[in-house]
Amino acid sequence: MAASNDRKKDEIDLIELFRRAGWTLTRWIKALGRGILISIVFLFRKWIPLTISLLIGAGACYIMKKSFTPYYSSELTIKSNTISNADMIPYLNRLHFFCRENNKQAIASDLSVPQNIAEKIKDIQAFWIIDLNNDSFPDYVDYNKRYNVYDTINKRMKDRLVIRVRISSSQDLAFVRDGIFRYVKSNPLFRERNSLRLANEKEMLARLNYDIIQLDSLQKVKYFEETRKITPNTSSQMVFLQEQNTQLLYDNIYKLFERKQKIVEELDLYPEIITLLADFTIPKKPYTGMTYYGIVVIPVFFGLTIILLIIMDNRKKLIKFLKKY
Repeated sequence: MAASNDRKKDEIDLIELFRRAGWTLTRWIKALGRGILISIVFLFRKWIPLTISLLIGAGACYIMKKSFTPYYSSELTIKSNTISNADMIPYLNRLHFFCRENNKQAIASDLSVPQNIAEKIKDIQAFWIIDLNNDSFPDYVDYNKRYNVYDTINKRMKDRLVIRVRISSSQDLAFVRDGIFRYVKSNPLFRERNSLRLANEKEMLARLNYDIIQLDSLQKVKYFEETRKITPNTSSQMVFLQEQNTQLLYDNIYKLFERKQKIVEELDLYPEIITLLADFTIPKKPYTGMTYYGIVVIPVFFGLTIILLIIMDNRKKLIKFLKKY
């Protein structure tokens, strides 16, 4: 009987717990609905000053757009032939550091461009390209640097990267592109590693050509030897031709030719430290337009207006509170 009473008591306590949780959730929902309703009523009551704040914010954005220097944004895609992207991107982002520090002299020196062009550059930054689902196709550029290095499905592409340039004169993007290439080529370690890569590939190409000739000669000798061995001694003997071993030599020659073609492609198409895959496009409009400033300015004006209106509506309570403390 005691065990049965304890079990009933536990069941009653559990029901009471769920009932209280339901009451709490109901109170929260009612409070949230009441807060939303009060906010909507407040916005309708104060629509005139709030509309004025939006207009003031839009006007401020327009003034800022006309007052500040317009900047254009464009990108180029490159392939790093010798240096891994993990090393190339930090090296390129030294230019981003100089731009952030407004060190125009260092930018002009590293890019080997005139000082007047360096003055127009606002930012130069390199980014990883992300391959979703690891299908070897570029999907998006990691501008916000949110890629998870522990992600096993989506990968950073190792054969290309993006360089974004922001500049006040879109006509000078070609000078910046050439400057970036000079900046990369000026690194002595990069030059040495690229020269070593080309020398190794030429050496491998020579060896492959030699092996292809030797293997082709061996195949011919082997074929004639096998043919001679299976030649019948008498006319009454039957002959079964078997060329399985000779066909294996053909497969080996084809594999050597494939390796040779890849090396020739590397030597002919990618002889430099980096290769341009997609050049800058000339932007028609600056990115520092009304939207660029409005994303920040208009919400700030709107929010400050709401805070000011709330203070004005509750000024008596605030005065009493301040007098009390």
